Amino acid sequence: MRRDRVIVEGSAELVEAYGARFSTRAPVVVFAQGSEWIDLLPSQRVRVGGRLSPADPGELTSAILTVREPPKVMSGPSPPQRVAAALRTGLRQAAGVLPPAERGLLPGLVVGDVSLLDEQVKYDLKTAGLSHLTAVSGANLAVIAGVVIALGRVAGLPLAIRAILAIMAMLGFAVVARPSPSVLRALVMGSVAAVALGTGRSRDGVAALSATVLGLLLFDPALAREYGFGLSVFATGGILVLAPRWRDRMARRMPRWAAEAIAVPCAAQAAVTPLLVLMSGQMELVAIPANLLAGPAVAPATILGFAAAMVAPGSVEVARWLVRPAGYAVGWIIWVAREAAALPAATLPWPGGAVGLLLLAATALVAWLLLRRAAWRLVVCAIAAGLVLAALLVRPLVTSWPPRGWLLVACDIGQGDALVLSAGAARAVVIDTGPDPMSVDRCLRTLGVRQVPLLILTHPHFDHVGGLDGVFRDRSVGAVVVSPGHEPGQESARVSADLGRRHVPEWVASPGMAWNLGPASLSVLGPVPEAVAAGPGEGSMANNASIVIHVRWAAGSALLSGDVEIEAQAELLRRGLPAADILKIPHHGSARQDPAFLAATGARAALISVGADNDYGHPAPLTLDRLRGLGMRVYRTDQGGDLAVISAHGHLAIVPRRH
Repeated sequence: MRRDRVIVEGSAELVEAYGARFSTRAPVVVFAQGSEWIDLLPSQRVRVGGRLSPADPGELTSAILTVREPPKVMSGPSPPQRVAAALRTGLRQAAGVLPPAERGLLPGLVVGDVSLLDEQVKYDLKTAGLSHLTAVSGANLAVIAGVVIALGRVAGLPLAIRAILAIMAMLGFAVVARPSPSVLRALVMGSVAAVALGTGRSRDGVAALSATVLGLLLFDPALAREYGFGLSVFATGGILVLAPRWRDRMARRMPRWAAEAIAVPCAAQAAVTPLLVLMSGQMELVAIPANLLAGPAVAPATILGFAAAMVAPGSVEVARWLVRPAGYAVGWIIWVAREAAALPAATLPWPGGAVGLLLLAATALVAWLLLRRAAWRLVVCAIAAGLVLAALLVRPLVTSWPPRGWLLVACDIGQGDALVLSAGAARAVVIDTGPDPMSVDRCLRTLGVRQVPLLILTHPHFDHVGGLDGVFRDRSVGAVVVSPGHEPGQESARVSADLGRRHVPEWVASPGMAWNLGPASLSVLGPVPEAVAAGPGEGSMANNASIVIHVRWAAGSALLSGDVEIEAQAELLRRGLPAADILKIPHHGSARQDPAFLAATGARAALISVGADNDYGHPAPLTLDRLRGLGMRVYRTDQGGDLAVISAHGHLAIVPRRH
């Protein structure tokens, strides 16, 4: 999906259609495109032309407005929103001194601004159960209120004055973070949880929470259908009801502050787990330990970041001095998320819907019965500890990935290509990047690749070059080889501009180019000039301009054929095709294959990089029948996951990650 597509919630005040004008005040959802929409602020009035269509039945939105033109701004934002925008902009400018990952997360952590958040960081946060940190929550507001109350206590202010200042600080924070429904409910929920925990009167807190929920539903009935609202309510309820009891029990065996630090995230996670199961059909096993480890860094990052936002309009340089220590706290959160997401079984698949809820209830009941007695608790803890050790130590030894001495890995990145050739310890040649930066980065991380001396982009189709950022993430790239074909032009220009910005050498492939890297010898066979412009359409022209590479190892060879189709295959065959033990089937196994080309390789095994349930019908049944007829054994990433080529007893063998 393009990044300049936006969805805006607004209110229609005047509608003109067929020469008539209607005054109204109806909630609408605007689907628009263009960077002009991104800069709009709450409270601004705009005039647009578009197509109105009715909302889905049961929705509280009156209509859907599809817009194809930039908005005409009729009025500026209100003074509070103008000030809030200046504070957010100042924070982004001050955060510019941090590394890219920290630079994107700090504004998200402080004010919910995720416009610069790295996609890999976002994925790691979600997998580790930490994605709630990038949404302004009651925790953020409680931190701000807590600091104000503490300062007021140091200054000797009366309790009533401290409470008023805390409310003003939270209101100001909510304005800076944009007064969306999620921010407003965080304002209310955070205030309820902070007051209840601070006074130790959880019963009053539950009553206040109940009144708050009713008030919010009366104010915005649409909240009743939002999982986000439900998660906020359940988490707050868990903190109010479960956390004090768990804290008091654990405080008998450990310091009270440690007991509270453990009880709060555990209670919140336990309360929201039924909703998470109902919503996503999975359980986040690492969420509690990840929140325990990341939690101490949230408060300093939030306080320093908010202080930097307040200071930045006056002096960006002073704000940068505040941002630098905040960067260390944010860096710790990123590290925790990355390591937690990389753990085996970070998320556990779980049945969704009513079946999942019933299974979860039965599991909770069994756990409660087992944990009632001290003796059984010891047994359960011993078993749990054993399972954790098995997951962390035994499992990697039994089903280690990648296999020892791997030579080539076809990464399972969905519908696209991403091949990795070992070039020595922590070094690899990467051939294509797939469509998604996170997928190729995850594959390279699993393989332990830190240096890429050579990156080869066979042709500029998105499913082969869209993940380019993932290869560069935390890795050095020596040089990039690209196809002489420049179709599609937009994607080709984007790749060239990206490489130029990174100051990485860009070489155009031609037959005869060769490299010796680690255990592999690579030679370029194509594209040949006659094949670059061949094909019935633009897509086939780009495919036929793919770089074709022959790889040799001591134990055998492989032919990596990009997406070449019948015309280029025939031309390669005419010029003489070297034999290969393994053939990477062109174009994800499409039907446009030359049977003579497939047979001439003499390959014993075929690799097909393809996405499960893709819309193209890849691999084509005709192609699969031809491969089997030639005696090739077919390995597919949609069925076997990552596919590793190894040397076994002097011959090449293929090991699927999913057996």
